[in-house]
Amino acid sequence: MLYYLVVDKLPNSRYLSLTRKFRVFYTKNILGVSKGGSNAYFEENVYIGSPGKVLIGIDCQINENVFIQSAEIGDHVMIAPGVAIISTSHDYQRVDIPMALQGKLQERKVIVENDVWIGRNAIIMPGLKIGRGSIIGAGAVVTKNVEPFSVVGGVPAKTIRTRR
Repeated sequence: MLYYLVVDKLPNSRYLSLTRKFRVFYTKNILGVSKGGSNAYFEENVYIGSPGKVLIGIDCQINENVFIQSAEIGDHVMIAPGVAIISTSHDYQRVDIPMALQGKLQERKVIVENDVWIGRNAIIMPGLKIGRGSIIGAGAVVTKNVEPFSVVGGVPAKTIRTRR
């Protein structure tokens, strides 16, 4: 709770560089969700799912207004502002019951491998795997697994090219 009441509300590191180090310290040593690192940073308004649902690797850079429900994030991952990594959704199968009353689907953790760059406002849907060295374009909605070293973009996201 302290994270959302105080730590998460500290100013962006553009204005006060100490907040970057403090958030990394807090997410590593108090929450235990990050491995930290000398190049790691967390900006303000980053939603992190419950303890045990999120693991963030070494030297990850997570910008402001990011939403991470349940994910295993590798090392050296860059996440731009406004990204949503979703692990569950609402059930909508029955038409005789309002969707709001049908509950949620089973949680499916997202896997983001090492050295991935996720562009501004991208959305990663539940249960997907983002392969090593991939780039997710700004505004993309990723609905399928992404192969390693791929560049994807669009709605729904499609492979634009490979990095090899």
